[in-house]
Amino acid sequence: QVQLVQSGGGLVQAGWSLTLSCVASGSIISIGPMAWYRQVPGKERELVASVANGGRPYYVASVKGRFSISRDNAENTVYLQMNSLKPEDTAVYYCSADVETEVRRRFFETYWGQGTQVTVSS
Repeated sequence: QVQLVQSGGGLVQAGWSLTLSCVASGSIISIGPMAWYRQVPGKERELVASVANGGRPYYVASVKGRFSISRDNAENTVYLQMNSLKPEDTAVYYCSADVETEVRRRFFETYWGQGTQVTVSS
């Protein structure tokens, strides 16, 4: 029905940059908030950044000033630009989107990307 496909990620050295992308496709009428989460083994998934449609972005304190979230509504895509990466940013990153579909109008359901590993070496 709706798929979120992520790209980007990989292994980088501390201080380097990476950009993650996430494209939503399917029977989409509209997309509300889009977000990036991350998870390390043994810990809960953490909200990293989010952006509503036309709203001000939110960032967790640990990434403020280093990460930037943006979205392209025409392409149903959300990006996460990650600069000055640190070893503690190492995690599996997931995108999410609240999507209204043709099957369930006026109801926004959260969909998730497949996850992508980001590893930052010191």
